[in-house]
Formats: sequence, C-alpha cells, structure tokens
Amino acid sequence: MATSSSAELNQRAGPREWIGLGVLALPTILLSLDATVLYLATPHLGADLRPDSNQQLWIVDIYGFMIAGFLPTMGALGDRIGRRRLLMIGAAAFAAASVVAAYAPSPEVLIAARALLGVAGATLMPSTLALISNMFRDPQQRGTAIGIWVACFSVGIAIGPIAGGLLLEAFWWGSVFLLGIPVMVVLLATAPTLLPEYRQPQTGRLDFASVLLSLGAVLPVVYAVKEFADDGFGLPVASALVIGILLGVVFVQRQNRLADPLLDLSLFRQRSFSAALAILLLGLGIMGGTYLFVTQYLQLIEGLSPMAAGLWLLPSALALIVASSVTPLIARRISPGYVVAGALMLSGLGYLMISQVGSSSGLPLLVAGFVLVYTGTSPTMVLGTDLVVGAAPPEKAGSASAMSESAMEFGIAFGVALLGLVGTTVYRSEMGRSLPANVPTTAYDTARESVVAAHGEAARLSPGPAEALLESARDAFIAGMNVVGWVSLVAVALLACVALKILRHVPPIGAGPEPMDDAGGTLADAPADPAREGGPAPA
Repeated sequence: MATSSSAELNQRAGPREWIGLGVLALPTILLSLDATVLYLATPHLGADLRPDSNQQLWIVDIYGFMIAGFLPTMGALGDRIGRRRLLMIGAAAFAAASVVAAYAPSPEVLIAARALLGVAGATLMPSTLALISNMFRDPQQRGTAIGIWVACFSVGIAIGPIAGGLLLEAFWWGSVFLLGIPVMVVLLATAPTLLPEYRQPQTGRLDFASVLLSLGAVLPVVYAVKEFADDGFGLPVASALVIGILLGVVFVQRQNRLADPLLDLSLFRQRSFSAALAILLLGLGIMGGTYLFVTQYLQLIEGLSPMAAGLWLLPSALALIVASSVTPLIARRISPGYVVAGALMLSGLGYLMISQVGSSSGLPLLVAGFVLVYTGTSPTMVLGTDLVVGAAPPEKAGSASAMSESAMEFGIAFGVALLGLVGTTVYRSEMGRSLPANVPTTAYDTARESVVAAHGEAARLSPGPAEALLESARDAFIAGMNVVGWVSLVAVALLACVALKILRHVPPIGAGPEPMDDAGGTLADAPADPAREGGPAPA
C-alpha cells in the first residue's frame, strides 16, 4: 500500500470534497427514506395485493435483511474494484428494482423486488461512508462529515412519512418506490465528476466461498425467525437455526484462516468496537420494531390519513436530526460511553410512555414518547458509527463501514421481526378471548391474523358487526403495542449498562493522549484510524 506523505495526512478537504459530500448525501437520504416510507404504504398494499401475515412481514423487512446479508460482501468488493464504481453500479440496480416494486402485481413479485432493492442498497451504503473517510482526512473535517452523513440519514427518516403521505394521498401505493429513480439518475450523472475513485491495489481476490457462507449463515436464521413468527416453533424452524449456526461457525473459522478475509474479525478483539456494534444492532432494532407499531397505530387505530400520519411523525424525526447535530459537540466534552448510556435511558422513558398508551386519548402520549425514543437513539447512531469506522485501517474502510451499517440494518430488520412477533402473539391471544356479537366466525378467524386483516374483513361487513370487530382488533393491537413498549424499556436499560461498563473509558472526541483500551493496551496498538493515517492513494 502506498505511504501517504505528511502533507497528505494534513491535507484539508476543499470545495470539491464538500460538494461531493452532497452527492453522497443523496443515496443516504434515499436508503433511510425507503426503509420508512413503506410502513405508511403497508395498509394500502395490503388491501390491494392481500398478502397473508407472513408475506406482509416479508414485504416489510426482506429489504433490511438482504442489505445486512450482502453488506460484508459489498464492503469488501468496494475495497477491491473501487468504491465509486460500486456506488454507481448499485445506483443503476436500485433504480431498476424500484420500477419492478412499484408495479408488482402480487405479494411474491413485491417480495422479490424488495430483495433486489436490498442487494442494490448493500452496494450503496458502505461506499458512501468509505468514500467519506477517504475524502476527509483531517480529523475535525472527517467528524463533521460523518455528522452530516448521519443527519442525512435522519432527514430521510423525517421526509419519508411526509413524502409517502403525499404520494399515497394522490397516487397508488407503488408510487412510493418511484421516489428513488430521480435520485439515482442525479447520482449517476454527477458521481464521475465530483467523487474520486478509491481502491486498494494490493488486495486479494474476493473469496466466493466466504460470500456463500455468509449468506448461508444469515438466510436460514432469517427464515427461522419468520416461520416462528407465523407458525411457532417446529422442525423447520429448528433445522434452519441449526444450519445457520453451523454455517456461521464455518464462516468464522474460514475468516480466521484467510490472509485477506471477507470480514476482518481481528477488529472484534477491541471490546469497545464489539460493544459499539452490539449497541447499534440492538438499539436500532428496538427502535425499528417499535416504529412499525407506531405507524400502524396512527393509521389503523386513530384512523389518520397517510399524510396526517406523516405529519404526526414529523416531531420525532426533527428531534432525531437535532440530536444528530448536537451529539458530536457533547461528545467532545463527555465520554461517549456516558453520552450513549444517558441517551438510551432517555429513549427508555419514551418506551415507557408507549407502554401506557390506551384506546382513548393515546395519540399525544404516543407522539411524545416516540420523540424521546428518536432523541435517545440518535447518539447511538452517531457515536457508534464513529467508534466502528475509526477502529479500521484505511484499506479496510469499506469493510468497516459495512460492519457498522450491517449492525444498523440487520438490527432494524430483526427488531421488526422479533418485536412484531411479540406484538402479534399478544394480539392473537387477546383476539382469541371471545367472539363479538353478530361477527361471522370466518371473518373473525381471518381478523385474528393481524389488525390489517381485521380492517380488510370489516370492510366487507355491515356497520354494526364491522364496528364490533374493529373494536376488538383495536384493543388487541394496543395491548400488543403496550407489551412491546415494556420489552423495549427493559432492553435499552440493559444496553445502557453495557455502554457504561465498556465504553466509559473511551475519551471524549478529540481528547489528548491515547487512552488504554479495554484489553489493556493502548489504542495505538489497535488498527489505525483512517482520519489519522490518511486514505489510500486515488486509483
């Protein structure tokens, strides 16, 4: 690898790099927008395509699972073929898959299109963060750029419900997928001029056996979670779990033997790195699972239009943007461990409020609680990303970025699946207590699948039985959401303890001498920080 001169190490980014950061903001905003906009469209596509409960869950979170499954591969691939090149390939593929999703005629086609969107998204995400670490070599500028990157993620979350609401008010549900096409066209037109190319000339070939093993470890576990949520524990679930775990063990052993592994497991020797990844995984997962219930509550329980639901979600998204901007300033004076722990406890207060939402007058309490959830989650995203990416050497910037974003995406997807399972279990239990008067048994049995199914059945009944069915479904859904709030509170409290125990020794950002790491050595013994060592030479 070429050695950077001291002049290169101290080189500050100029106008081209900052304009390039604006180009990188486009896919970042889009990917976060695409992850949230579908929640508002779920009731509409449910009425049109009529997916069953299992298909509905697959439609929502197959996108995140595929991103998480392919991120390690795409991060390593970008290090080899060029991060800008991979970014442009992903942009073209994302635009094509968006068209397929928008006009999907069946749940199966939509699930396949969402899977393709996830694979394309996996090419975009590590490329953006890795290019930022290469373009901004000055530590202060790099910190600012990463803060902007996280803020752009928050902007996508903020405008997703609004944009989705506007489109759903005027067009059909598939229009939400067409948002990505103009964004990707702009990216493809400007990237060759404004973004430099970075790749490592002395890397080995991509190990396809590792690629297959990583997918083989992830996908059976995903299948097991889905089948368990729909049919409970059985032989297919147990078999899939065993296969996933065994292939995961083989994957880890292979990475430890390879000279140029797909995933650099040596980074996990740093306890702070591992703790940051775990907090990203679980913290974002809890938030993502709760988000699904919040959006369904707004539309299916409160009866709000998509646009109105998006506006009620705007305060929490704005809180996320503000917190993303303020967190780096606070972390310059206070250890990231204390900042993350305090923020997690703040989000825990929000989950407590959600656990108290009732069937009447619950909207203000729900919105206020979700504002606290988003505010407390933001420091986890900002500081967790900085800790993970900063631990990697320059030539592994793509792989480190992939690990950080894998934790976030995989966490959100698993959060939707696992908390969805919790809420669905409570819902079905509550719905199984008694049959409302004058409601046909067949309609009630279908309504027990989900609150979306209950609304579909109510639309076919006369007003009296329809209202009785919806009242039972509303009460059951709220009971499930309350339990999800309690489970989330306990989980973030445990995460706060982990942050205090493991990350409290991490010094404030930009603080003086090198501290001792959790394993007893200095951070100078750890892999180099790309901001301090400089990025690789341009291709």
